[in-house]
Amino acid sequence: MFGIKLAGFALSSFIVTLFILPKIKNMLIEAGFVRPNFRREEIPMGVGLVFFLSVLVVTAAGRGLGFMDERAYAFLFAVGAMGFLGLIDDVFGTRHASGLKGHFKKLIFERELTTGALKALAGGIIALALSVGMAEGTGVSKWASILLNALIMAFSTNAINLLDLRPGRAAKGFLLAAAFIIAAGAGTPELLYLAVVAGSLLAYLPLDLKATAMMGDTGSNMLGMTVGFTAAFVLPAPLKTGYFIFLILFHLLTEKYSLTGIIEKNRVLTYIDMIGRK
Repeated sequence: MFGIKLAGFALSSFIVTLFILPKIKNMLIEAGFVRPNFRREEIPMGVGLVFFLSVLVVTAAGRGLGFMDERAYAFLFAVGAMGFLGLIDDVFGTRHASGLKGHFKKLIFERELTTGALKALAGGIIALALSVGMAEGTGVSKWASILLNALIMAFSTNAINLLDLRPGRAAKGFLLAAAFIIAAGAGTPELLYLAVVAGSLLAYLPLDLKATAMMGDTGSNMLGMTVGFTAAFVLPAPLKTGYFIFLILFHLLTEKYSLTGIIEKNRVLTYIDMIGRK
């Protein structure tokens, strides 16, 4: 029964996205909000805005009809706030620094606040606020849980953002993470949030795979926060700890090596990376 509910929410979001996606894409083109893709072709940027609009409609309906509890409001705040920070980076961001290390070097040693550093700092505060709101228990265990959940949300957001360098890569990362979380937390109500975003993403995905639109940090931030938010609620303690360790290792690896280079040197990763791409 719960599986039918998940599918229903995903399908609803898919349909809403199909309806509004062309309008969002045309709006961005008319506004001149285009950027060169990895092939240097000018395409609309920040099309990931469609995720929030679809999620807003479907989640509001789900809450109004009693299918979602009060946590739906926290979820909407989470994806909306992170999407807004991503939009700031899409509009005002430069490539003068890259990676968390690069952005914080600029901030600490050159006293320059980059949009990347702003996104990391504000995103961390958002994740911490959400974690405090969802915390249970008392004493040290409560604060350890708050810290772990906040770090999972923050690092999940950045992880999906790091993947968004080639068509479809961030989307595939999200879908793989979503499959893991759904398998680990079968029947958990918070999975509905994951389903809503997944449905919207699947409707948008063909444009991303064809490199005719970019979700931008606007979209990748929302995907990453959705993964982190649901992982924090859904995963049992051992899996949550293991997932956090994976996130730390992933960030250490991508700070030292090129993610694209790693993928290109691995046959399996290259195959996954190229699925659906033109």
